[in-house]
Amino acid sequence: MITTCGSVLRSFARALTGPRAEPVLMFVEGAAGEGKSHLLQELADLPDAPEPARRWWRCGAGGGPSEEDGHRPEATLWLVDDVHRADEDELRRLRGVLEGLGPGSAAAVTYRPEEIEVPGLPLGGTPMTYPGRLTVLTNRLAPWDEERVRRATEEALGGSGCTAEAVTRLHERTGGVPRVVVDLLAMVREQWPAFTGTAAEVDAAGVPPRLAELVLSRTHAVPPEHRPVVWAAAVLDGPAGRDELAAVSGLGAGTGTGALLGALEGAALAELGEGRYGFAVPLAASAVRATLPGPVRQDLHRRAANVLSRRQPVDWAAVAGHHRAAGEGHRWLRAVERAAESAEASGRHEQAITLLERTLALPGLPPQARARLAPLLARNAVTGLRSDQTVEVLAQIVQDAALPPAVRGELRLDLGLMLCNQMGRSHEGWQVLEVAAGELRDVRSVLAARAMAALVTPYWPGVSVDVHRGWLIQAVAAADDSGDAAMRTAVLANHVGLAMSCADPEAWELVEQLPVQSTDPACLRQAARGLCNAADSAVWLGFYERGADLLAAGRDLSARSGAPYTEHSAMGTRLLQQWWTGRWLGLDKRCEDFVAATADMPFIASDAYVVRGLLAVAQGDWGEARSWLSQQGTFGTEKLPVPLGAAAAGAVIRLALARQEVTAAAEHARAAWKVVADKGVWPWAAELAPWAVEALARAGDRAGAHTMVRNFAQGLGRRDAPAARAALVWSRAVLTETEAEASGEASGEGRRSGLLEAAALYGEAAAAYGELPRPYSQALTTEGAARCAIAADTEGAPDDEGASGPVPDAEAASRPAPAPEEDAILPVLAELESCAQRFTDLGAVWDAARARALLRTRQPVRKGRPPGRPSHADQLSPREEEVAQLAVSGLTNREIAATLHLSPRTVEQHIAGAMRKTGALSRRDLAHRLDATP
Repeated sequence: MITTCGSVLRSFARALTGPRAEPVLMFVEGAAGEGKSHLLQELADLPDAPEPARRWWRCGAGGGPSEEDGHRPEATLWLVDDVHRADEDELRRLRGVLEGLGPGSAAAVTYRPEEIEVPGLPLGGTPMTYPGRLTVLTNRLAPWDEERVRRATEEALGGSGCTAEAVTRLHERTGGVPRVVVDLLAMVREQWPAFTGTAAEVDAAGVPPRLAELVLSRTHAVPPEHRPVVWAAAVLDGPAGRDELAAVSGLGAGTGTGALLGALEGAALAELGEGRYGFAVPLAASAVRATLPGPVRQDLHRRAANVLSRRQPVDWAAVAGHHRAAGEGHRWLRAVERAAESAEASGRHEQAITLLERTLALPGLPPQARARLAPLLARNAVTGLRSDQTVEVLAQIVQDAALPPAVRGELRLDLGLMLCNQMGRSHEGWQVLEVAAGELRDVRSVLAARAMAALVTPYWPGVSVDVHRGWLIQAVAAADDSGDAAMRTAVLANHVGLAMSCADPEAWELVEQLPVQSTDPACLRQAARGLCNAADSAVWLGFYERGADLLAAGRDLSARSGAPYTEHSAMGTRLLQQWWTGRWLGLDKRCEDFVAATADMPFIASDAYVVRGLLAVAQGDWGEARSWLSQQGTFGTEKLPVPLGAAAAGAVIRLALARQEVTAAAEHARAAWKVVADKGVWPWAAELAPWAVEALARAGDRAGAHTMVRNFAQGLGRRDAPAARAALVWSRAVLTETEAEASGEASGEGRRSGLLEAAALYGEAAAAYGELPRPYSQALTTEGAARCAIAADTEGAPDDEGASGPVPDAEAASRPAPAPEEDAILPVLAELESCAQRFTDLGAVWDAARARALLRTRQPVRKGRPPGRPSHADQLSPREEEVAQLAVSGLTNREIAATLHLSPRTVEQHIAGAMRKTGALSRRDLAHRLDATP
């Protein structure tokens, strides 16, 4: 597995194969394990070199050639390994051989620079006479970089174990020394298949025996009185200065310097940088520490803690580790606290969370220490991006009766926030927050206001908006009583979100009150949250440009004030905005990347899951759509925020209608509608209403559909909610269309009148969506208007079941004759053709195919076209290509038939024709063939 630097081989080959073939001597220096012996083998196998006699010489092994061997007449390639092991007699004979190299001969001499007797002189202190014709080269082998370690890890563990975290840790601990990397990977492989690729698992693998033997033998070679300097380096476990090593070893400055010189001379330690010393392979420190007696090791750690506390800036996490190893419990906990506070102040929330979780999980922690550290953990977890383990730790801590009530209330507050905002356990989180508000009311007014402010947030299902407004009154009063500016801003931020969600007239004025120019970092973080809350709510209302401006300002302020959770939440809002405004190019990849980046806490990516699912519906990839809309099983969709849950439910209902699963669609519609109605934030019904109304109407529950539309209209009132108002008109159009179809059996004229009214309503909705702009919704409602107009204009034509109902096979019969009022319908057909193109431009494959199928039912015969159909003997016909695209996206024959107004039998024939013409062996193969078609 070990490979060497290609430049060494190339330079040696060039010297050997040069036009004059003069003798070549190459010195190769490299630390232990860097691949010197392996390089000699590669030189022996060099294909570009001539074929001289290969002579191996392993120094220190006894024997070896005589001096006369260097004057052989034939060309010879000398491969001399481990010169640092040679005694004076062997060095004398080697010098003789090298001085006598003849034309066409070469020698490669390897050595460890840290072990040669005279530094810088691998052949000893006696000068060597280099013949004038001899080419002398020197090459220094270098450790592997992280990319080379990654390749070695992939070879050893395969792709599943080759995580970025594992590779980085392997590179750090081995220093990139090839032999150590290979040996450590062999030990890691013993954990297979339990190994998951974490840094902790790499650390747990231990020290490779070969490395341990080397470092311990070198340490033992140091005189006993000087060994403490090596022990000090092992305890510090990183580059350290001379004075620091002397202080930790306890030797003092004078003796310490002499001990360090001896350790460097014996290669027990190495110079790692200007004035910094330690082990050449960091992992070696573990081997030395493991040999130290307990009392000696504790003294070293105590002195290390004192030394590191004088560095600037202080690494308090490292100091804490040394105090704990020294048995200084009180100092350890204080250092942990300072480390967490320092990490929090600099925005390193993940580091603070990891340290505090590990500390608080230890048994026997004093109650007073738990009371100080637990709020730190909760505060960082609420602001940061990790919460899974933190939630479990805090849930156990709040049960501790020894905690002061104020501390327990603060912990319960942060636990409730994490359950709601980061874990999706809103019902449980709401109950925890209510208890926290009660616990804190009389003991800490600032935190009581914070708990009440959290209860103002309206997104979670199960609580009426009136309850949120009641908590807002209490939160404002508590924040004013506290006199805390940051808490007043926190309450204002949640007030902004509530008002904007409900489209209250005061919402935009409240946004202007956010203190975005404050000099208080805590106020800025809350202001950033307020801007992002406003942006999210504005996007749901349909104010896309104003929402984008708020979003940009909120994300910028979040990044500057150190609020990663708020910043990531804003990214989800941006994905929603791009979906609605038709910026679909690369949107699926952006959603998937966001989901992957937040894999440890998937709830934060719920926006991305839903948007990706909505894209899959439009693209006809219905299997993928179900998976994404259900959050890929990471958490239940019933836990989604109300507006997002309504949007996901609308897509699921639409899928059921398209598959003609009308009863299931109606059941889902009633359940989803109840969630929105119970909440009472009616603008959030916008993405659900048209599909829910259609589901109930097609299931025969026209009274329920009427009630939905009436409640939606009454709930909106006169509120300024452009997206919801457009959806309300769309819902009325759906209701009118389905009623017209139902009345068509009794009265043809009544049916026609109703369809024309529905067409007008669809057109009104399309115009409203065009103003927002929402191109996809505009295209869907434009299609609806054309569908109703065509149905009204076609006397005696079969009933059109809409976007998802069954339609007779239009190709099984002859093309319909133009209607008498063909001139009147031509603009409708032109608009429908434009609509189909808009679907295509967006990438909505399924919708485009459906619109073109509708268009073909009334497409007039083009003048001048010869009778019969065009020939597509070798190429896919337009209809075959259309059917094939839907087939490879995952739709069944029945689903394609419903979409394109065909019979399943006709669909089957088109797929067979497409496979025959492309040479595809299966539907999966057909996808590759279509991609390859120019």
